Amino acid sequence: MKQKKTVSLAKNKNLGHMIALGFYLALGYFLFIAASNMNYVWKWNSIPKYFAYEDTISIEAPIDGVFTKSNGKYFVINSSGEKEEMDISDEYILSYDLGEELYEGDEIATFTQWKTGPMVQGMWITIKISVLSALLTLVIGVVLAFMKLSSYQFLKDISGVYIAVIRGTPLLVQIFLFYFIVANIFEIERFMAGVLSLGIFFGAYMAEVLRGAIQSIDKGQLEASQSLGMTYFQSMRHIILPQAIKRALPTLVGEMIALVKDSSLLSVISITDLTKVGREIVANTFSPFETWIVVALMYLSITFTLSYFGNRLEKRMQEKGGMA
Repeated sequence: MKQKKTVSLAKNKNLGHMIALGFYLALGYFLFIAASNMNYVWKWNSIPKYFAYEDTISIEAPIDGVFTKSNGKYFVINSSGEKEEMDISDEYILSYDLGEELYEGDEIATFTQWKTGPMVQGMWITIKISVLSALLTLVIGVVLAFMKLSSYQFLKDISGVYIAVIRGTPLLVQIFLFYFIVANIFEIERFMAGVLSLGIFFGAYMAEVLRGAIQSIDKGQLEASQSLGMTYFQSMRHIILPQAIKRALPTLVGEMIALVKDSSLLSVISITDLTKVGREIVANTFSPFETWIVVALMYLSITFTLSYFGNRLEKRMQEKGGMA
């Protein structure tokens, strides 16, 4: 008869979850007390309008005169008989009745609509930069990885120097150099200069990740596939790369998350991303703590989504034994 294996109390999952929850609740309470003791006035009510706000559009009287309507169009007719037409659609709410006297500059009609705030717009710019940079990163990474693995020495040298230089210098310095020198020479627009800077930087790291993953696959698999009549590129595409990507996936997702976070550095060249929007809001409202907490949570929402789908893809690949 088999004896039941006793699990240590410290290894109990439910108890572990409870202890972890208690730790974070205690940490949160400590931070709350510390924040309460600060000589700082919290202004959380100023944050929502930076996500969405009501914008009022008004139409003013162009001249002094009488407010009239003819053939579905609105006019102001002055005492001399001069007529000024105004484009007032059905969406507008009239402030004056037809036939009333108006003076130049009077607000005749208003229209209120909801608009996305700078926080949402900044997040959209950050996502666009991240997606385009990620695509460029993958292209550069794959090309450099194959150059590094090539049997041609000049390709190895070119990729080796590129990777050494890019990985050996700070991203912020590279952004400045690329924007103020390369972008000016080739008249590259600010947004694309930021995308290219990120892609070039992370492409070097991606190349090393892919190269290491490819080299970790047993060489015998490549030789076996070629002995069956497959070309080098067919072997790479169907045999080696699926296994390499599967092994490198956690690191690849990590690099993509790092790319999203480091995109915040592009605010130094006046790209209106989430970080630059945060700086502008702080300058206007003098609410640094609320603003940066919200900005951090918005970045976290992007990186958490990436991490979630990366984990889902990794589990799916494990179940299928490789790429789908």
